[in-house]
Amino acid sequence: MTIEENIKRSGISIYDAVNANNNELWLPNDYLEAILDKKLKGFSLENLPLRTRSRVIKEKLCNILGYPIPKSFQRTQPRFLGQNFDIYVQKSNNLQIWNEEISPDRRYVLIKLSEFDIVEKVRVLSGSEIARLDHTGTLTQKYQAKLDIGQKNSELISDSDTQNMQKFIANSSFSINSINNPCDKPVNKGILPISIVFEKLSELLDAEFMDIGSTQERNRGAILHELICKKLGFGIYKDDGKFPDIFNQLLEIKLQTSPTIDLGLVCPNSDNILCNIDDQPVRHCDIRYAIFYGKLENSKIKITNFYLTTGEDFFKRFSQFQGKITNKKLQIPLPESLFKSK
Repeated sequence: MTIEENIKRSGISIYDAVNANNNELWLPNDYLEAILDKKLKGFSLENLPLRTRSRVIKEKLCNILGYPIPKSFQRTQPRFLGQNFDIYVQKSNNLQIWNEEISPDRRYVLIKLSEFDIVEKVRVLSGSEIARLDHTGTLTQKYQAKLDIGQKNSELISDSDTQNMQKFIANSSFSINSINNPCDKPVNKGILPISIVFEKLSELLDAEFMDIGSTQERNRGAILHELICKKLGFGIYKDDGKFPDIFNQLLEIKLQTSPTIDLGLVCPNSDNILCNIDDQPVRHCDIRYAIFYGKLENSKIKITNFYLTTGEDFFKRFSQFQGKITNKKLQIPLPESLFKSK
């Protein structure tokens, strides 16, 4: 029985919250995108006023996903509250979000129309993916933490991976195949234990590399990223700019030359779902964070401290700053490639 059939049998409404760990009722991102792209493609909204078009598309989504159509649609945030997604019908490639924050864990259903108002493509993106498409500086860092260096050069803050992650972890004899891509999706029993990651990456203490300038923060971090890939056993270095940096090992990398750790829109201890391995959820708090602190010396960065933690334990060691995104309107240009067939 499909998830949408389960939803129909359950009788729940689009406003009834579904836990992302519920494999019978929760629609994972890839599944949601696939079913909406398949069943909405070719659907016509031609000659419909904007208000009517909005109602019609929401009714259509209810039918596709197995939900009863409510007598009236509530103005909740997000509109499909139970499945935590909003809908944006796009004729142009300019995404406009009004009077609310970008939420890293919310899903954004982007429905692309042709010039004749026919649905051409549907994409489902997380708030974190939406944020990466903004190149105007409109989106600010939401989460930050303070790095207290402490007395030790290296700290394994989490003795073991989270309980949820442990079922995916490889045994101690596992080695990463040198032909593997660091950006590949993680696989069951193909993830190094956090203790082994700590052992391998501790070897980067005292490593030095040229400082290409504080304005080149991303490129500067790429040098460290490449070193980490080699230490873990990857034969190639690749960075697709997505979270976490080394998706194959569910590892996020932070290079610090100041005490402020910028975490962007992802809160490390969030229990929202990031992805699935063999239909089992991996949460943001399961991600491992490798934090390297370096000192600037003679135009070089020298790694002096290393910390490794799960997201679950992150704020047990590093104190969180607070902040808000206050934009009334966000305008984000969407790349043409976003709506090309995958």
